[in-house]
Amino acid sequence: MAESSAAPVAAGGEGRRRSRAARSAAETSEEETAALGRRAVELSAFYQGKIETVPKVPVRSLRDFALWYTPGVAEVSRAIQADPDLSFDLTGRWNTVAIVTDGSRVLGLGDIGPRAALPVMEGKALLFKFLGGVDALPIPLQVSSPAQFIASVEAMAPAFGGINLEDIASPKCFGILEELQKRLPIPVWHDDQLGTAAATVAGLLNALELTRRSMREVRTVLLGAGAANLVTARLLLALGHDPHRLSLVDQKGILHAERDDVDELMVRNPWKYRAALRTNGGGRTGDLSAALEGADVLLAASTPRPDTIRAAQVRSMAPGPIVFALANPLPEIWPEAAKAAGAAVVATGRSDFPNQVNNSLIFPAVFRGILDARARTIPDEVVLAAARELARGAERKGLTAQHLLPTMEEPEVFPEIAAAVGDAAVRLGIARKRLTHDEFLDRARAMMGRSTRLVRALARARLTPPMPRGTARPGKESK
Repeated sequence: MAESSAAPVAAGGEGRRRSRAARSAAETSEEETAALGRRAVELSAFYQGKIETVPKVPVRSLRDFALWYTPGVAEVSRAIQADPDLSFDLTGRWNTVAIVTDGSRVLGLGDIGPRAALPVMEGKALLFKFLGGVDALPIPLQVSSPAQFIASVEAMAPAFGGINLEDIASPKCFGILEELQKRLPIPVWHDDQLGTAAATVAGLLNALELTRRSMREVRTVLLGAGAANLVTARLLLALGHDPHRLSLVDQKGILHAERDDVDELMVRNPWKYRAALRTNGGGRTGDLSAALEGADVLLAASTPRPDTIRAAQVRSMAPGPIVFALANPLPEIWPEAAKAAGAAVVATGRSDFPNQVNNSLIFPAVFRGILDARARTIPDEVVLAAARELARGAERKGLTAQHLLPTMEEPEVFPEIAAAVGDAAVRLGIARKRLTHDEFLDRARAMMGRSTRLVRALARARLTPPMPRGTARPGKESK
């Protein structure tokens, strides 16, 4: 595809009306965000946590504890001592994941520490259970070094079938993930890297289809060179994106092999260094504006501030560009402003706008499939299998500029992703359990459906208290 010229700026009164409408929509979005935050605090005080432990075995009388605990449990322990892999068959390990963080990069809030990270980890555990049927425990760690973090996770690993790393600052998150993947015989996943990248790739595949563009021909700019976008770049290159048409931009500008700090990066951040060498800035130097001129695609995972990307920069892109503003809790540009500037397809990381590109669409189903296969690891081939299946889920329902990916209200998609992941694990030889596609699919549907039924049954029985009315209610709160 030939590189397109920049889109013209709307002229006269029409341009001013569009600008005023975009500003008004942005103000509404800011008010809605503030109201959601206030309401979340009210509900957190009411429920005092999002998850709890519930027995899954019958307890009919005191005598049953002789089976579930002493003396009967001793024989279960002896069996596992003789064959450690039986821990997957005789305990809940097979379906249990640890959500581990040090609180050093939480959402867009930065280094807020492990205690303040706990509400986010609880929310993650809720999504694991509700969407994936996976039991997950939030574990914020008070640690002072990557080595201490790695040692802590390695020490707790015998209790879990998988490890989900979360909200760890870049670049240490890369080294932590790689080292744990080497050391542990269970899958280790960093959701801010792999989950966000997979969802981004899935959304981009469909956005390219909608705008009749080709992965091999587009020019793409990734704003932010942290956990998510460095892996997104790696996956795009694996899918055939031309490295000479790919630019990564960080706070110092476009990454390229001749940048002043490239030798420092080689030592301090080898992952960013390798990206700089491989893409060489897409042949460009300078700042974000220089990178975006004439570009087809902007994938932003950077500063959570709505003026990080300016409307004029979107207007400088190729006609009808693709703009993903994925920062949370605030996107880099409000979607209304991006559309007013000419974007054909816009996505954010938020569920209250159309086209949420968020790792919540990926990680519950990936872990469902990985746990059902009892996989030993999660290579990029598995990540791409999940991304492709997520993209196909939206295709089956019908792609539009407002329906780029399935939402969490389209649960039929998630078992399909889980089955695709299980298939990939078997094909790659990393699965301890080699099931057929239909077996993976049936198992995923049963596990995911059980969680939904459980939540509804608890609500009907009033064991989950109804959501109270509050003073800080966002405009679209569900009843």
